[in-house]
Amino acid sequence: MSRVTVITVAYNSSKILPGLLASLPEDVRCIVVDNGSADTDATRRLAETHGAELVVSETNIGFGRGCNLGAAHSNSEFLFFVNPDASLAPDAIQVLLAAAEAHLEASAFNPRLREGDGRLAFKRRSKLLPKSHWLPRSAAEADCELPVLSGAAIFVRRAAFETIGGFDPKIFLFHEDDDLSLRLARDCGPLRLVTGAEVTHLFGESTVRSPRTAALKAWYMGQSRVYAARKHALPGAYARALSDALLQLSSPLTLLSKRKRAKHWAYLRGVLAAYQQNTANLPLPWG
Repeated sequence: MSRVTVITVAYNSSKILPGLLASLPEDVRCIVVDNGSADTDATRRLAETHGAELVVSETNIGFGRGCNLGAAHSNSEFLFFVNPDASLAPDAIQVLLAAAEAHLEASAFNPRLREGDGRLAFKRRSKLLPKSHWLPRSAAEADCELPVLSGAAIFVRRAAFETIGGFDPKIFLFHEDDDLSLRLARDCGPLRLVTGAEVTHLFGESTVRSPRTAALKAWYMGQSRVYAARKHALPGAYARALSDALLQLSSPLTLLSKRKRAKHWAYLRGVLAAYQQNTANLPLPWG
């Protein structure tokens, strides 16, 4: 299937990456972007074993930039960005291609996502959209247009991806899929759910779970939320994020869990940092 390139961004993901690589059809090209990991050698061996191509970034450049780097090494008609902790049903790519042929107006697609226990995982809303644009949970039962795509598995036309300049390099982590979705829908065409193509995603398993990792990810979540909300001209971008951060910290569960305390404090610091950078008109810390 030379029309499609699967691109996955790995960060210390060698333990969970085999499931994705083993699920890919033999005739589908796969590019693994190693994002400044400590287990690059193990990832390289996995790529060689499964016939995937490895692109190495010496430092962690963030998820969106990692996807852009992988896309730059491909020239296929379609790009399929898939998280390393996911696996594809045998016919998933064929079904997505058929949907793309049937809906030439659409710019990008989500397959049906399932969690490891089989439950549906349906992204029907976003912090970057008003509630009036959110979908009901029942919308996941049939193919439909989507307000935003889940970054766990985005099947996109290369032409559309290049038209909008790919993922925003100023977003290191979180909300990059929402931002990409809104720009695709605005400039290139609608987004669609394809229920016949299934991908299983072990949510949260692409990196090691620890208070330190939770805090790092939460800081970027707070930072990115304010940046993306301002980018899309949402009212009260900082105030809403700050309110959510304080609400999380006030939860009794925060006192009982070291990991949650680290996560929620870091989220608040990320929100405050985004405010300070905007006030001082400083560049974002990743460039």
